[in-house]
Amino acid sequence: MANTPKDDPWTEGEESVQPAAPERGGDDNAEVLRERQRLVQIESMDRWIQGVLVEQRRGRRWKLFFRFAWLLLVAGVIASVWYALTMTPDEDAVQGEHLALVSVEGVIDSESPANAERLIEGLEAAWEAPDARAIVLHINSPGGSPVQSQRVYRAITALREQGDKPIIAVIEDLGASGAYYMAAAADEIVAAPSSLVGSIGVIYAGFGLDQVIDDLGVERRVFTAGDNKAFLDPFSEMRPDQQVFWQKVLDTTHQQFIDAVKAGRGERLAEDPKVFSGLIWTGEQALELGLVDRLGTLDDEARHWLDEPVIEDYTPSQDPLDRLARRFGVSLAHWMGLPQAASPLRYQLP
Repeated sequence: MANTPKDDPWTEGEESVQPAAPERGGDDNAEVLRERQRLVQIESMDRWIQGVLVEQRRGRRWKLFFRFAWLLLVAGVIASVWYALTMTPDEDAVQGEHLALVSVEGVIDSESPANAERLIEGLEAAWEAPDARAIVLHINSPGGSPVQSQRVYRAITALREQGDKPIIAVIEDLGASGAYYMAAAADEIVAAPSSLVGSIGVIYAGFGLDQVIDDLGVERRVFTAGDNKAFLDPFSEMRPDQQVFWQKVLDTTHQQFIDAVKAGRGERLAEDPKVFSGLIWTGEQALELGLVDRLGTLDDEARHWLDEPVIEDYTPSQDPLDRLARRFGVSLAHWMGLPQAASPLRYQLP
């Protein structure tokens, strides 16, 4: 047969030997390894892409959050400005007879809600209200700045000279020092039996720390022009002549307080030197000393003046932005150790 191995010239005379199939086990392993590496790379790339997408989504969320926060801030500023411009007290809004209230709340100071400018504005608005039967200066304050107290005192005195309507000072829990200074200008002063009234005096409080820094080995460097410029510096020693001078300042300011109370209260005051000693009295004791005219509360005054008690608050509303700016300025100055504008002398309880 032609197709037999014998007929094959290449194998003629020899036994045909078929070549062995190549061994593929090693190649298969290499191919599998490469495939696995490719899959790992694809998986790593996929994780990286997913991470990038997550970060992008997170970044978009934060951008939206900050944009929303800024939007709220702008809306708050606009609302505050609108409130300050449109929600001020309007004397025409009250119909019928009423008591016109102006509140003295907290420490009296140029940077506090109980500042002269705000209180005088309220008093003038209440005075001009045609249906206000009487003006009530509603006091709950330990006192504070002498200058702010004097300004309100003079404003009340000026209004009283016009003789249009009575001004009544009603002391709630506390009407002391500079707060009583204001009250003394009113036509009458009313206090509850347990109210605290008086404290007609002046105070300055500080520290003498010069020995402390000496013990610590700290050198104080203060440069002044004038021998007495730094006499209130707590880290410097106060000389005897400086103490005498400062006491005269306190005595002079105290005498201004005494003269104002005498001018406002007149012969109603008892002839007792303790009245001006800085002591504070209950409402009952203050009545005996002539510091108040009668015992009562704001509600009692409303019933006293009106058959149907109606009280309208004429205290000017505070601008939220201005209040925030004031507090921020005071806090920043305090933190930086900058001097404050307020006088170190106080008509105030310690």
